[in-house]
Amino acid sequence: MLPTFITIAVIIAVIVLWIISTQRRLVVLDENISNAMSQIGVQLSSRFDALTALLDLTKGYARHESETLIETIKSRRSVITAKSTPDEVMRQEGVISEALGRISMVTEQYPDLKANQNYIKTMDAVQTFENMVRTSRLIYNDSVTKLNREIRMFPVSMVAGMLGFGQRDYLVEQADKADMPSMK
Repeated sequence: MLPTFITIAVIIAVIVLWIISTQRRLVVLDENISNAMSQIGVQLSSRFDALTALLDLTKGYARHESETLIETIKSRRSVITAKSTPDEVMRQEGVISEALGRISMVTEQYPDLKANQNYIKTMDAVQTFENMVRTSRLIYNDSVTKLNREIRMFPVSMVAGMLGFGQRDYLVEQADKADMPSMK
């Protein structure tokens, strides 16, 4: 009787340790996703700041258009946090793309603006932040892949469901994303 009790206790202890280990692994994967989303938020915020600086440069050329666009951006801008969804990120990227398209139309009308060194430097900054967002999107999607793969595999899938872990959505590239305005 005692050896049977010890065997059952050992089996229960192994199962409990495995569940704890699985939970810890899932938490790490979930935190990686939250961190990647936070990084996207920081970079989108920096991109918005560079975009606002770009709009300030256009004020001298198309004051009404610039002021209208600045107000539009301020009203539609939201902060991306670790708890944000891919849809919220896509909406913010849409706001940026729309603004860049409108800035491009203004700069086409004013070749002096297009040749302005501050404009060129600011456009470089906007492009740099765009590249950083792309990198963070890749990291986010890679982290989501790891969590989703882990959650889908048996027996982790049972534990993940019991502990409240679910599959996360990917950030997908916008098919109709506006091209960056040219600086040439």
